[in-house]
Amino acid sequence: MAVRAVNTCSILRSASSPPFCTVRCLPFHFKTSYFRAYSTSKLGFSLPLLYSQRSFIDQGGVRSFSAHSLFDSVMDELRTSRRWRIICATSKIEIPAKGDSLEDRLGKRTIQKGLLLEFKKDSDRVLLAVAQKPDGKKNWMVSDQNGVVSSIKPQQVTYIVPGIEKFDHADIGDFIQKAQDNLDPALLEFAWVELLEKNKLVTTEELAEMIFGSAMPLESYCTHVLLSKDEIYFTVIEAKGSCSMYGARPTNQVEELLHRKLMKEASEKELQEFVQLLKSAKSMPMDAKPPKSTWLGEEKIRRKIESLELYAIDACKSDDQKKTAGLILKTMGLAKTASSAVYLLIDIGYFPVHVNLELLKLGIHTDHSEVVTEAAKSLLEESSDPDEHNRNDLTHLKVYAIDVDEADELDDALSATRLQDGRIKILIHVADPTRFLDPGNIVDRAAMKRGTSVFLPTITYPMFPEILAMEGMSLKQGENCNAVTVSVVLHFDGSVAEVSVENSVIKPTYMLTHESASELLHLDLAEEVELKLLSEAATLRLQWRCQQGAIDAANLETRIKVANPEDPEPLINLYVENQADPTMRLVSEMMILCGEAIATYGSRNSIPLPYRGQPQSDIDMSAFAHLPEGPVRSSALVKIMRAAEMDFRNPIRHGVLGIPGYVQFTSPIRRYIDLLAHYQVKAFLRGETLPFTPGQLEGMASIINMNTRVARRLSNISLRYWIIEYLRRQPKSRKYHALVLKFIKDRNAAIMLTEVGFQASVWVSTAQVGDEVWVLVEEAHPRDDIIYLKEVPS
Repeated sequence: MAVRAVNTCSILRSASSPPFCTVRCLPFHFKTSYFRAYSTSKLGFSLPLLYSQRSFIDQGGVRSFSAHSLFDSVMDELRTSRRWRIICATSKIEIPAKGDSLEDRLGKRTIQKGLLLEFKKDSDRVLLAVAQKPDGKKNWMVSDQNGVVSSIKPQQVTYIVPGIEKFDHADIGDFIQKAQDNLDPALLEFAWVELLEKNKLVTTEELAEMIFGSAMPLESYCTHVLLSKDEIYFTVIEAKGSCSMYGARPTNQVEELLHRKLMKEASEKELQEFVQLLKSAKSMPMDAKPPKSTWLGEEKIRRKIESLELYAIDACKSDDQKKTAGLILKTMGLAKTASSAVYLLIDIGYFPVHVNLELLKLGIHTDHSEVVTEAAKSLLEESSDPDEHNRNDLTHLKVYAIDVDEADELDDALSATRLQDGRIKILIHVADPTRFLDPGNIVDRAAMKRGTSVFLPTITYPMFPEILAMEGMSLKQGENCNAVTVSVVLHFDGSVAEVSVENSVIKPTYMLTHESASELLHLDLAEEVELKLLSEAATLRLQWRCQQGAIDAANLETRIKVANPEDPEPLINLYVENQADPTMRLVSEMMILCGEAIATYGSRNSIPLPYRGQPQSDIDMSAFAHLPEGPVRSSALVKIMRAAEMDFRNPIRHGVLGIPGYVQFTSPIRRYIDLLAHYQVKAFLRGETLPFTPGQLEGMASIINMNTRVARRLSNISLRYWIIEYLRRQPKSRKYHALVLKFIKDRNAAIMLTEVGFQASVWVSTAQVGDEVWVLVEEAHPRDDIIYLKEVPS
């Protein structure tokens, strides 16, 4: 066998291979116009270079191809010379008739000692090996290219190299290297053209004779490898054992497969370019990473980054998106998991370190659309007050607005006075957003879709556009503000004696936090007698409700505000509020009183409203008397409370609150269910037809309550994340005081960390619910929602 070099590539030829010869033009399955040039090859003779412009012809007409397509690309010297050799060879080879059987053309080919064969090691690998000896009736022991001796089954054999009887397995590596040097897929393209025209079937060896001018072992094996890797030009027509007969695919099928291949190659190239972008961004310092917007500019990059983002939150909209994200992660050497996608997007700066994944998963509306915002501005600038001439001027009253210090909009405020008969009159002033709104207008519809404002440690997403909520609807200190005032006169035992509702104008005197209101109460200033009256009324109300069967489930409540949440290490401000604190009690009692008053007012005037109730089973409070008041007892009581119910025609008893009826009314800027009650009550005050029937209220309430539950879930998950992050940052040696709430199993207990208002579990040595323990935080991983505690001595 001789090896001849052509254009720096080896072309294998046997001694019997025909020499290069003058080419005679054969008919092709192309329309071809040739522009011929000549080039001198390294072999010392001239070869024609063909520059063609071709178009495949089929029954449907002519399909044009550009000069740069795979079919029409300029053939270099090597490919041209090889084509002429194929033509020369095929001019001398008589291809057997299509009807000849495979067995007749190949003869019986069985495994024998010394034969070189290819076998399938597993689903991903094929190896060359030399047959050593039989292993049982059918199996053979073989020595493969890696020097490994193993037993194989006949069905594992994919090809037996012809013309070799005693091959030394030490020469397999050299044989493979020689074969690799001569695997040019373009050879199959040229052979396909010839066989397509002749409409003939060929065996591997016959095709080797066409391509290389020889069917010697190496040429035959090269042809087998080319065919086994080919997905374009040839297909197996008939197979028997390791022998196959091949046929040329139809032109239209080849066109389609080539198109797919080119698309795949382009896609793979695009993927590699994208992965390089990811690796580059990942290697940059945190403060130098490209902004998110740079990933969203070019469409092909945007599609991939969005696939990764959706994969990270388990929200892929199609299998293609899931496949794309999986390929990216695999190419990056990462596991194909949502967590890997999250950390990759953080590492490249697309996600902030503390990205709120739950917000992305739930798809909650954040920013208001430009249309809604512009409509809100118009309402603020152009709307008039329909109740301007029917508002009671209450600007002479001292008005207290008490809320958390970071409250963005204020819905309610309080006044109190003592009547001549000694009874206390409470006035709950509620913001009047309906003066700007009509049911069904664009701003109202947008608010209904949201259902509620969303309060997160990092940001607040208001139900109304901020400009309208803050500048028009919210109560402001020292300014005349439109309100709906609910006036309640209490009996001396704290029960409701009289109720009235009116449109009003108020001027809030104080904007107080709970802390500052508490300080005012403790100072016991004579000029703040109204605040003392409110506190006295709150005490009366709590006592009366408890007598009616109310369950006091006051607990610890944690609030967190995060400054600069986009920073890797933002400032975390944590507050723990005890709902049993006097000023917390004051505000909550007044809100409950307002809810009862509106339910009473609606019932007396037959106004359909979203009446809320909560059935109460007969609870024997003495069964909980042994538990300490506060978090321990409240935790036990909450577990036995039944779910709330709603009615839209008549009040229903709210057993947990101990009142005959309840309507949420005090937060119409933050909760749409409150706004519905305002629409109904305001229409009644004007003497207009009520905007909603009980059935309409019920339908809207079901949607609103669903959205509210989603928002509450998001708030709870976000709060938990930031509490765990807060604990992660604390010194490892810090001890936390905790109360045992219940035992989960054995000594594994649910506890309340009183300093942070956070529930967790830990193995404790104590055996009593309500006992105090001290714990350390061993590990805290907010992204994985994991915290490990350990009990330590006090």
